Amino acid sequence: MELDLSALEAEADRVGLSGKGAGEPVWLGAGWRDRRGVAAHLDATLLKPEATERQILELCDRAAGMNAAAVCVNPAWVGLASRQLRGRSPVVAAVVDFPLGAGTTASRRTEARLSVLEGARELDVVASLSLIKSGRWHELFEDLRVVIATGQPARTKVILETAALGQREILRAALVARDAGAASVKTSTGFHPGGGATVEAVRWLRQAAGDRMGVKASGGIRTLAEAATMLAAGADRIGASAIEALTTERFLGELLA
Repeated sequence: MELDLSALEAEADRVGLSGKGAGEPVWLGAGWRDRRGVAAHLDATLLKPEATERQILELCDRAAGMNAAAVCVNPAWVGLASRQLRGRSPVVAAVVDFPLGAGTTASRRTEARLSVLEGARELDVVASLSLIKSGRWHELFEDLRVVIATGQPARTKVILETAALGQREILRAALVARDAGAASVKTSTGFHPGGGATVEAVRWLRQAAGDRMGVKASGGIRTLAEAATMLAAGADRIGASAIEALTTERFLGELLA
């Protein structure tokens, strides 16, 4: 498969000009109004380099107790997290080429495959900011296509570091990720000095994603109100380390009202 750059440019322009609002959050799935809290949409995350084995195990247990969607960790912890969560609901998500996205395709492919062999069922792959900023869309597409294919059957989210990008770059990068086989696009690593998720970036990603991809908001989301705002704007996953702050007995329909 090759990237049809002309078609992609035309689609990105149409999406960018549409100004379409988020509307009814159908991306949250059937029965979303009656779900309690945001746990079903939560990736419980611990990516600090100083994280210890005990902290990873505790995160897994807390996430399982909440019935979170996933536990997101660095590759070194994938095996441990997979064993700790065996038979429980959260899947393990591994970051790939985190946080810079500056590795070679070969190194990224190897990291993705090893994480899957260790038990990762989702991959959060950092897209190359250099390729995006340079407008080298064909190269971005080919890199992502290879890494995503290598990581199958894991579900891949592509991190775009939206705080460092303009609207035009965000839309094009999201569409390239889609055409390369991504299951979702994600706002941020949470490590870039430009910042993390914003409502505006989530809306742009949802416009590009339509109903064909997921959107993960990550980076700087620390409160239940912030998480609910991101879900209303177009996210169906929230990446956060402060997971206790996101627990509640209130229904999701109330939070998004």
